[in-house]
Amino acid sequence: MFRGASAINMDAKGRIAIPARYRDALRVEHAGTVIMTVDIDAACLLIYPLHEWEQIEAKLKLLSDTDPLERSFKRKLLGHAQDCELDSHGRIVIPPALRSFASLEKKTMLVGLLNKFELWEESAWQQQMDDGNALIQSQDLASNERLAHFSL
Repeated sequence: MFRGASAINMDAKGRIAIPARYRDALRVEHAGTVIMTVDIDAACLLIYPLHEWEQIEAKLKLLSDTDPLERSFKRKLLGHAQDCELDSHGRIVIPPALRSFASLEKKTMLVGLLNKFELWEESAWQQQMDDGNALIQSQDLASNERLAHFSL
């Protein structure tokens, strides 16, 4: 499981170093392979270990190729999906098209979300955190069926 946010500098070749605490799990449990694609509604990238991505692909396979919305959804996720291998130093290369999509330059944030990571441009991450905090504070969590009984 992946959790926490890590500030990571991307090098001139478009590589980021996966934090050491995740490297062994990615190498041993997932053969060092991750799948990277675009998020469907945010300017960030999604990074899935291979077996987690295979579950996403199984769901995508069930969507229609004739329904325009479902086909567009599949095209967005699958059309941008790239296999990435951890190198011997625990780095992955972010393909140029994906770097462009997420406006990635040097300063990035890698965020663990249990079964996947999000990769953000640092200031975009901070902005969405601010927006998310404002949203949480403006809502009555008790009116949300899933959050009403959530306790920490």
